[in-house]
Amino acid sequence: MQVDCAVELGRDDPTLDVPWEDPEGSHRYFDLKRYPELLREVPEAVQYPELREFLTAVNSPACFVETAKSDVWSTTEMNTEEDIFEAAYKFGSYVDLLFDDGSLRSSFEAHERFTRDLAQLLKKAPEIPASAEFLIRRCYYRSETAVSDAFFITFYLFGYADGEDHARKQWAIALKLVENAIRQTSNKAKP
Repeated sequence: MQVDCAVELGRDDPTLDVPWEDPEGSHRYFDLKRYPELLREVPEAVQYPELREFLTAVNSPACFVETAKSDVWSTTEMNTEEDIFEAAYKFGSYVDLLFDDGSLRSSFEAHERFTRDLAQLLKKAPEIPASAEFLIRRCYYRSETAVSDAFFITFYLFGYADGEDHARKQWAIALKLVENAIRQTSNKAKP
C-alpha cells in the first residue's frame, strides 16, 4: 500500500466546521462516538457495509478518534502518479477524523505524531494495490458561544484494479488495514 502524509494549512486549503450541514440540509454531522445508533442516518454507511464497519470501529471507545464526515465513490479517472497501479478503476473514500480528547484537538504535534505513526504501521502491511493519504487540516469547532480553532485529519483511501468490483475489494482490504492501524495507535497512546 502506498502511504503519504501532508499538511494543508494554507489560506485556500479545505477546512471543516463541526458541527456541519450541507446547504440543502440533506447531509449533516452526526456524533457517532456518543450516539452510535445515528450511523443508520449516514447514507454511505448504509450503502457500503465496509465503511459502516470502519465507522463503527473508529468511533468505538477503543479508539481515541471520532469521525465527522465521509464519502465513497468509484471512477476510471486516474492521476499520473497512480499509473504505477496499472488499473482501469479506482474505488475510493475519505473520512474526516477528529481527536475525541478536546485538549488534543488544538495540538498540531499530536496530529503530526498520529499521522506519522499510522503511516509507519501501514508501510509494514502486505503490498496491495491501494493508497492512503492523511492530510492535517484546520478545523473550527462551533458552539453557541464560541468558535475554537483546531485541527483534523482527512484520510483518503483508494483501491485499484481492472474492474470496479475488484477495486472495491482492494479498498475494503485497505480500509481494514487502516482500521487496525488506528486501533493499534490508539492502544499505544493510552496511559
